[in-house]
Parts: sequence; C-alpha cells; structure tokens
Amino acid sequence: MLEIGGGWDNLLADEFAKESYQTLRKFLKTEYSERTIYPSMYNIFNALKLTPFEDVKVVILGQDPYHNEGQAMGLSFSVPQGIELPPSLKNIFKEITAETGDKMPLDFGDLTSWAKQGVLLLNAVLTVRAHNANSHKGKGWEQVTDGIIKKISDNKEGVVFLLWGGNARSKASLIDKKKHLVLECAHPSPLSAYNGFFGCGHFVKTNEYLKNKGKQQIDWSKL
Repeated sequence: MLEIGGGWDNLLADEFAKESYQTLRKFLKTEYSERTIYPSMYNIFNALKLTPFEDVKVVILGQDPYHNEGQAMGLSFSVPQGIELPPSLKNIFKEITAETGDKMPLDFGDLTSWAKQGVLLLNAVLTVRAHNANSHKGKGWEQVTDGIIKKISDNKEGVVFLLWGGNARSKASLIDKKKHLVLECAHPSPLSAYNGFFGCGHFVKTNEYLKNKGKQQIDWSKL
C-alpha cells in the first residue's frame, strides 16, 4: 500500500484506486525490473513527501524527470547536490537573479529548500527510462498528476501555478483562476527561454501575490 503522508493519501485515495493507476503500477514494476528507470522508485513521490498538502503555496509544473544518470530526484527541475546544473535550471536561476538581484549558485541545483517552503515541484510524468526523454508519457501518470492539480485547485485557495512551456500550459484548464493565480510563459529550456521566459517576472509576481494573501513569501535564493 502506497503511503505518502502530508495529507496526500486521503486526498488522492480515489486517484490511486483507479484502474488506470493499477495498470500503471504493473507497467512500472516491469520497467524497474528490466530497465534503468529514473528516479529511484523510492523518490517517485518526493515532491508530495517534501511538501505537505496544507503547505502548498506554489506549484511549478515540469514535464518528466531528467533522464541522465544521477539527475532525477523526484522534484521538477531539481538535481541532487554535486550534479551539474541542467540548462533549464541555469536559466531559471538567471531569471531569479534578473528579477530579484539575488545571486544564485552555479554549482548547486537541489531545490529541496523550495519544496520545504511550500513550492510543489511536480512533473506531469513522474518516471522515465534512462536516456529516453518522454518514454513514460501516456502510460498513466498524466491522469494521476492532473488529479493532483485539480485537487489542489478545488481544495485550496490562493495558490500560484507557474506553467512554463506548452506541456505545462495545457494544464491551465484544470485550475480555477477565480481562486488561484496562474502565470504562463515559455519554457526555460535554451530552445525557448528567449521567447518569453526571460523577463517573465514570475518569481516577483508570485511573492507579491502571496504577500497580498497574507502568506509567507518564497525565498528563492535560499538553497
């Protein structure tokens, strides 16, 4: 029986009871036994484990985990200490510095501190085959993570959703914009960052919104 904690188990019980999730579990059991899959099966639900439901203030939605060795840790855009920063994360840090003036590290990409401040770092797909991006797309994860997004939208108020790139922006219809702030722009990938991610102002806008709602702001430079 899956146990996540942080108030997620009861909230998502109906999602985990669905036949589609049971099919996904069987698929993953085979994948993990026969192939190299990232992240470790113990880190699949890290985003939920590190950010209890009641603490969620911001959701940053990624696509699927990094697919090279040692990178994926169950948090969107984050890599463990000692792993070189991927290009998208470098661009995220550049934008934070441009907006806030805070210097961001060039050699530390573990975003666990953000998660502990209430930033849910959720990928749309939570697993991937080594060196094969999007290889677990369409296997059932989307139903689970769409359910998570909708549960947050329905059961909380005043959450900021940061949707970067087409995949993330396609989830906007799941969110009640009367209750929450939805910020959309291009993906931070080098292929698209200059098409609207740089200069988006999302990190400052997020904190302005949280402040207006009487919530603790996110210290983006705290890693």
